[in-house]
Amino acid sequence: MKRSLIALMALTLLLTQSAWARTFAEVTMADTVNVDGKTLQLNGMALRSKMGFSVYVAGLYVTSKNTSAEKILAVDAPRKMVMSFLRGVDKAKMTQAWMDGLAANTPNASADVKKNFATLCEMMADVKSKDEIVLQYVPGQGTRVWVAGNVKGQLPGKETADAILSTWIGPKPGPGDIFKNNILGKG
Repeated sequence: MKRSLIALMALTLLLTQSAWARTFAEVTMADTVNVDGKTLQLNGMALRSKMGFSVYVAGLYVTSKNTSAEKILAVDAPRKMVMSFLRGVDKAKMTQAWMDGLAANTPNASADVKKNFATLCEMMADVKSKDEIVLQYVPGQGTRVWVAGNVKGQLPGKETADAILSTWIGPKPGPGDIFKNNILGKG
């Protein structure tokens, strides 16, 4: 009797936890997060790999799940991107990836967006395995940036937030189409 009760409690706990989180490539992220008083849902998770090495797992949180990049970008609503690193990456490689992503997905970026991307690059730092970079957009406030748990600053404007997110879900995503499809919940 005692063993079956313990087994039932363990099974209940396991089922309850799986309703609250999702795991991808050994990285677990909550199914929902709160941003500026709004509940966001985990839209999708994706693995960024380069030259055969796993680099990070990303999770995109939005107010309403959507598989369309255009629709996600069209809505002026809170959103959050979490990058959980599986290996160390130096600042120079990250800043190059940001600038390449901007050029590929927002080729006619305004001077303000270009300036904000330069600021984003300045905010970057070397990261190590298990560090996170978090980019959280709130309408009317901008995109707050955390690197390895440290608030680095805030970038103004939806146009900048859209350009940042487009590096992953734009027409030429830096991490590739499989990553894009997974982050959009299509994979």
